[in-house]
Amino acid sequence: MTPAANESSTERSLNFLEQIIEEDISAGLHDGRVLTRFPPEPNGYLHLGHAKSICLNFGLAQRYGGQTNLRFDDTNPVTEDTEYVDSIKADVRWLGFDWAEERYASDYFEQLYAFAESLIQKGLAYVDESTAQEIAAMKGSPTVPGQNSPYRDRSADENLDLFRQMRAGTFPDGAKVLRAKIDMASPNMHFRDPIIYRIKHAHHHRTGDTWCIYPMYDFAHGQSDSIEQITHSVCTLEFIPHRPLYDWFIEKLDIFPSKQYEFARLNLTYTVMSKRKLKKLVEGGFVTGWDDPRMPTLAGIRRRGYTPDSLREFCERIGVAKRDNLIDVGLLEFCIREELNRTTDRVMAVVDDNPIKLVLTNYPEGQEETLHIENNPEDLTSGTRPVPFSRELYVERDDFMEEPSKKYFRLAPGKMVRLKGAYIVQCDAVIKNDAGEVTELHCTYMPESKSGHDTSGINVKGTIHWVSVAHAVPAEVRLYDRLFAVENPAVEEKELESDDSNAFLSLLNPTSLVVVKALVEPNLADRAVGSRVQFMRKGYFTVDADSTPGHLVFNRTVTLKDAWAKEVKKN
Repeated sequence: MTPAANESSTERSLNFLEQIIEEDISAGLHDGRVLTRFPPEPNGYLHLGHAKSICLNFGLAQRYGGQTNLRFDDTNPVTEDTEYVDSIKADVRWLGFDWAEERYASDYFEQLYAFAESLIQKGLAYVDESTAQEIAAMKGSPTVPGQNSPYRDRSADENLDLFRQMRAGTFPDGAKVLRAKIDMASPNMHFRDPIIYRIKHAHHHRTGDTWCIYPMYDFAHGQSDSIEQITHSVCTLEFIPHRPLYDWFIEKLDIFPSKQYEFARLNLTYTVMSKRKLKKLVEGGFVTGWDDPRMPTLAGIRRRGYTPDSLREFCERIGVAKRDNLIDVGLLEFCIREELNRTTDRVMAVVDDNPIKLVLTNYPEGQEETLHIENNPEDLTSGTRPVPFSRELYVERDDFMEEPSKKYFRLAPGKMVRLKGAYIVQCDAVIKNDAGEVTELHCTYMPESKSGHDTSGINVKGTIHWVSVAHAVPAEVRLYDRLFAVENPAVEEKELESDDSNAFLSLLNPTSLVVVKALVEPNLADRAVGSRVQFMRKGYFTVDADSTPGHLVFNRTVTLKDAWAKEVKKN
């Protein structure tokens, strides 16, 4: 057993995949070598479910001194693009991993074709001219055996000639397919003569127009694993019925015996992980793109302000299971809160489209001073930052109540409150406009109550944040929330009893994005895109890529507390 394996055993119990690997190493299988792979299709952006797979595949290899290949399953030229290839590589690196080899299924097209010819020559594959509808009808059902194709008993020579003509481009799309000859009565539907090659006259992002026939996933997957000599091929649970076919191809071709193992995919509350549905959200304009911060794509949550560390911690916490379950998105939010609480500066931002001006009537006009406020009480090395203070300040409207309730400890007529990092003030007068709306609060400040040097002897229960009117920097704040209004969109969609594939769109949260104005401390004006801060009493925010000089944009990464769960419980 390797030192890494010993360490994992003492720190926590092994998951079932680690147990398998340790048994293989102990038995000397593959000379103790561990080689995994992450095999995405380059037809979209990676999402949180892929993050789990990435962390698992790379993590297992690292734990046992092995390596991981990044292999693109690029067998469908119609849906694939180099844009997706580039985004996938960037996402894997962002998560903190690097691969041993960058491979593509298209690297093996010639070898896969040779494998197909070998099956034909062994009488284990044939060319079928039936239509897609006819093939589907002949397959039967899980309780009804399938029917043999009328083309099933062609000679190997005839099949070989037709298959070579398929490669040469003699036939149009859909005219013929190559099927494995297995068992049309098998209880496993995947064994009922599966299609392994189809004709597609389409330009491939890597091979151009060299090929007009392309292997199906079930044929390319296991053989690609075998070519690379992958020792542990880790897939999600939906591939369990495919495993016998995976093994069948390897056995009949007599090639390196890669083995497939399955784990539960990630299902997250208030989220969908279907690439098809995510694509509909993008193409329908329900989100701004694949990197919209509401999307569960890695590009989206990265833009929202999530960190690689928080995602790796999340994947570690949810563990590896053999059964599907639904993970509370609150756990993901907990992981990022824990990290940002330790690492981000606390700053003041008045997040309000209509803030109230607070005038300190006894503070000298024209006077300003610089206060030094701690950046992060959780990090003693974070130091302090200068914050300008003046006679006129902005505060949030929620921090004032003209007729306060008993447990309201913020500003109210005749009441005192501390301004964060500054002074205690008392509200003396409320100024309103003609519509009766409060526009200003005239207050008295207590000069002896300065934070860090308070000799006033006054005790107050409330502290509020503020920004100086003369120094405030305007910003746009995007308050992101859960994308769906229901906990389990997949279940709710079924209950809609609709045949419409777009029915899930009715479950979207109409307030998943609320845009408000804000006024922030001047030191935030030069923060780089991706910088993270805590807006005191509001939540954690990150500078968005839409920010430009003079126009700051902040995305809310997560609230300080799980307000959503409380609201759901209350309702």
